[in-house]
Amino acid sequence: MSRFDLNGRVAIVTGGNGGIGLAMAKALAEAGAAVVIAGRSVEKNERAVGEIEAAGSAHVISLVADLLLEDSAPRLVRGAVAEFGRLDILVNNAGINIRKRPEDYTLEEWHSVIDSNLTSAFLCAKAAYPELKRNGGGKVISVGSMTTLFGGSHLAPYSASKGGIVQLTRSLAVAWAPDNIQVNAILPGWIDTALTERAREEIPGLNERILARTPAARWGVPVDLGGIAVFLASGGSDFITGAAIPVDGGYSASI
Repeated sequence: MSRFDLNGRVAIVTGGNGGIGLAMAKALAEAGAAVVIAGRSVEKNERAVGEIEAAGSAHVISLVADLLLEDSAPRLVRGAVAEFGRLDILVNNAGINIRKRPEDYTLEEWHSVIDSNLTSAFLCAKAAYPELKRNGGGKVISVGSMTTLFGGSHLAPYSASKGGIVQLTRSLAVAWAPDNIQVNAILPGWIDTALTERAREEIPGLNERILARTPAARWGVPVDLGGIAVFLASGGSDFITGAAIPVDGGYSASI
């Protein structure tokens, strides 16, 4: 099991103050990593730190970061290195969604989703790269979506951004493999979070359709993403790069 031990490793988790991001941050901390929670809300950041500390981790901090600002990602990386001396793992989880039919989006809304979900991941990966290379390698894990595998009538910019995450992942994986940096994506299915709770309220019959198609016969919960995050952050995945792995209870495999 030493292949999955993250003691001595330092991870940044963007959007790590709630939902899937917090679940992954908790799992990384439980595996021994020092964790930096990055988010825009001071209150949510501090609450997330408290939850992780209550679970037994003494090596967790939060940093306020608005990743729509170009200088925010470099400052985030500098802050992590200043606190813990190194950076080994970057989890690109920050993101938003706006649900509308394609013809109803404004240009501002389109850019807001694309920049929050895709551009921020690029900027964070770019900022992290020198530190990962300096340490002899590392891991970049980006959170995509099962919507990279099929379309959604009310998800045009979100699906485009998450499809971009997969292609960005592949490009970075090829570019950075010589530096011993593995870059992979996780594609969550229908996970029970505040965001999907709103979707169920906005889309009649969604809950029933999801349960009917999912072989596991349930919605996912954030903790379901913890194991894959630890695996992709660990030495156990050193020969996996450029992959996009669904975590969806079989939803994308079902017809």
